[in-house]
Amino acid sequence: MELIDFLQKTQHDVREEMAARAAEPGEETPFAELIFTEVVTRHMSDIGMTFEPEICHYSARVGEGVLRLSGYALSEEVDQLDLYVSLYEGCNELVAIPDSETTRAAEQCSRFLNQCVSGTLSTRMDESHDAFALVQTIEKAYAGLEQIRIYVLTDRKAKTRNFQARQIQGKTVKLEVMDIERLFNHWQSGKPRDELVVNFGDVCGGSLPCVWVSDAEAEYDYAMTVFPGEALRFLYEKYGPRILEANVRSFLSQTNTVNKGIRDTLREQPERFMAYNNGVVIVADEAHLERAADGSPGIAWLKGMQVVNGGQTMASIFFTKKKFAGIDLRKVRVPAKIIVLRRADALSEDALIADISRYANSQSAVKGSDHYANKPFHVQMEKLAMTTYCPDGVGRWYYERAAGSYKVMLDREARSAADLRRLQESMPPSRKLTKTDFAKYLCAWMQLPDLVSLGGQKAFPVFMKRVMQADDETPILPDAAEYKHMIAKVIIFKTATRLLKNRFPAFKANVTAYTVAVVSLLLGDRISLDAIWQKQGISTELGNQIVTWSDEVDKMLHQTANGRMLSEWAKKKECWGILSAHDWSAPSRNIPEVTVARARGVL
Repeated sequence: MELIDFLQKTQHDVREEMAARAAEPGEETPFAELIFTEVVTRHMSDIGMTFEPEICHYSARVGEGVLRLSGYALSEEVDQLDLYVSLYEGCNELVAIPDSETTRAAEQCSRFLNQCVSGTLSTRMDESHDAFALVQTIEKAYAGLEQIRIYVLTDRKAKTRNFQARQIQGKTVKLEVMDIERLFNHWQSGKPRDELVVNFGDVCGGSLPCVWVSDAEAEYDYAMTVFPGEALRFLYEKYGPRILEANVRSFLSQTNTVNKGIRDTLREQPERFMAYNNGVVIVADEAHLERAADGSPGIAWLKGMQVVNGGQTMASIFFTKKKFAGIDLRKVRVPAKIIVLRRADALSEDALIADISRYANSQSAVKGSDHYANKPFHVQMEKLAMTTYCPDGVGRWYYERAAGSYKVMLDREARSAADLRRLQESMPPSRKLTKTDFAKYLCAWMQLPDLVSLGGQKAFPVFMKRVMQADDETPILPDAAEYKHMIAKVIIFKTATRLLKNRFPAFKANVTAYTVAVVSLLLGDRISLDAIWQKQGISTELGNQIVTWSDEVDKMLHQTANGRMLSEWAKKKECWGILSAHDWSAPSRNIPEVTVARARGVL
């Protein structure tokens, strides 16, 4: 696929999504800009560049300046924040966007952030606005944020993708552009690298001693070397994301297990870092060799250098040194494998880089849930999804056992544009289920809304313990009937999400999870899941009941939070303990799906 094809496919997806949402009962036609934001940030989240995105539009003039926001993502630990502002043109041909326009958008979003931190915006914004909860969160949590990024998203081609970082209220804020070309390069796992030239005489005080392997018949030359820790810290500070463009991951948090281990080793045992760390994998276009100080071959400089594996290590060194200035990086050494590509045609070179990146990163999982991809339960779910047709005999749900497999399926099976449309109509993105989303939906029905509020990755291990109920030798696997019931519960959650998304100004994800748990608590043993599967939807009466209880849930969450941030209160077991004992209003008597009481398991 060429860039122009990708652009047109993206525009088609945006228009199709707009049409689908406009066709839903009671839905207003959404802004194309917000659909585009959702498409782009969803992809960024899938490849690990950002967190779970929230889409919301805000535009206003405060004082002398314009403020703009299209969405945001906040880490679960509330220590890293990404803000998005979109410049959507809707063009079907490749069009350049002036730097002045992307710079202005970044400034408008920077101004939004500054007004949040100063407390100005929370006093002026209507509390019913979708962005109000974010404004309050930024105002309260800003001091603890370790990383802040502003992304300008556009369907045009940008000349400059990285701008000078800003200082806002004592914090460094990075400014980046995700244009259509950069998005395309990430989408195809290609090599959106800039022509970076790294001179190790400047960076390290001399060339890097190495073991050099050259083969005139091969596609690349190869070197093994060791980087000083300070050199990696300096390169990340100077180039930031530019040097990680070909990496399938992005540095997200120092509080996950891997990065916390890196941080602790740097602080407590820096001399053992090389023994404990797997090192980095680097690709480059060119290398210049000279004799190192010890007489061995040495790498003097690399051109087009990209870290394709080890971005977590590199960024962790930078952030740890930034947070703990007393750390001595002179004792830190990091092993490195360097692959210097021999110039061939661009297509085969792109494919080689994509494979290097993919296989290098396959040695450890990007997300904890990926460890479970080959468990019998997920293999069975994938099989059931592919062989169980919806009542119309055409449509199916898609269970994404392995991250990215939905896209791979479309690429593999769609031999033409008509094939692609057919596949997307029979298995649309709205019926794609990731493992973590599936766990979130089912955990809500299991009456674990506090766990759901922690996020899909936290809910997933608990969900797996519930569904496996035995070791891998004797797993309890769902059959077709159980699969249909699980999908019916998914439909309830997804419908509740749609019904409630415009009903509450903030914390709608928490309200949705708790409302579904209340539905399960009060009606779970009487709802006909078979009827919901047959209809692939719920009745208007059940939808009305969900809305009624959601109002009660929202009121109870605010009352019981006692001044705490509601999203944090919702993560506590105590919260569900209180709400589950509440005297909820009686359900309507005319809900078609509700039958005579009968016992059902949680799955």
